[in-house]
Amino acid sequence: MRATYVALICASAVPAMAEAPFLQLPLDCVYGETCVVEDYVDADPTDRQHDFTCGLKSRNGHRGTDFALMSDAKLADNVQVLAAADGVVQVTRDGVLDQPYTAAIAPQLKGKECGNAVRIGHPNGYQTLYCHLKKDSIAVQTGDAVTAGTPLGVVGMSGQSNFAHLHFTVLKDGQVVDPFSPTPKDTCGWDGETLWLTDLPYSTTGLFTASFTTWMPRMAHVQSGAARRIDATPQDDLLLYGFAFYAETGDQMTFEATGPDGPIFADTVTIDKGQPQLFRTFGRKAPDGGWMPGDYTGTVKLTRDGQVLAIRNAQIRIE
Repeated sequence: MRATYVALICASAVPAMAEAPFLQLPLDCVYGETCVVEDYVDADPTDRQHDFTCGLKSRNGHRGTDFALMSDAKLADNVQVLAAADGVVQVTRDGVLDQPYTAAIAPQLKGKECGNAVRIGHPNGYQTLYCHLKKDSIAVQTGDAVTAGTPLGVVGMSGQSNFAHLHFTVLKDGQVVDPFSPTPKDTCGWDGETLWLTDLPYSTTGLFTASFTTWMPRMAHVQSGAARRIDATPQDDLLLYGFAFYAETGDQMTFEATGPDGPIFADTVTIDKGQPQLFRTFGRKAPDGGWMPGDYTGTVKLTRDGQVLAIRNAQIRIE
């Protein structure tokens, strides 16, 4: 998420040196099974982007770590957002609706891009910020003392969000700090330094994107984005594709799509030959009488030996 969080984040100098690890997983989930990091902090100050290893798992200007649930349907499970360390609640916000972010609702969310949120100050001078919580779920108040693991609320889709996730930002003196690589560096790559007490394995393998389309695309169409569709007619075929990087032989890509009537397809494809870039597609022809009008969601997961490496979500509207 690239927004400036008014009243939640302010600007200051980069911290000169890192503290000892102090952060626990900020979600009540099993990492690699029921949640995974979808995007890391952008470590490149230019108009390009890379994560803390100089890998591809970030977005330009991304100012936090996105912990994704396995699908939007998991919002109904009320997954708890947890304090990552002991501290005192400094700011909370509630009352922002849970809805997929679109350009149409952007004006009403100005200054509230973080959605429903909690910010905690920690004794070592760091702050942690928890964004996109579910409306009416905030369980703490300003001034409350919390310990690591204290429930703060539940995962939602408020603010500038279009999938089920927690956006987690670490701050020091108002400046964003990457918890996976907290000391600023002039060189590219990771030296093993971290603020995490919890083991959160990293893989270079991931997903550039997942999208719906209405026809079988070629690689050039996927790379350029020409294959992507955000709307379709009831008579169109409906396909979901995942565009992966550094997938290895034996990795699996799972496709799930849901419409107004519930699930419409689910399938898992095994990668027969690893490549730096590849895509896979699964879908269904339009049923007799056409698809029911409404919103459809898709999820693509990339797994290795049962562990989720990456997850991306897609939406399309039938009308």
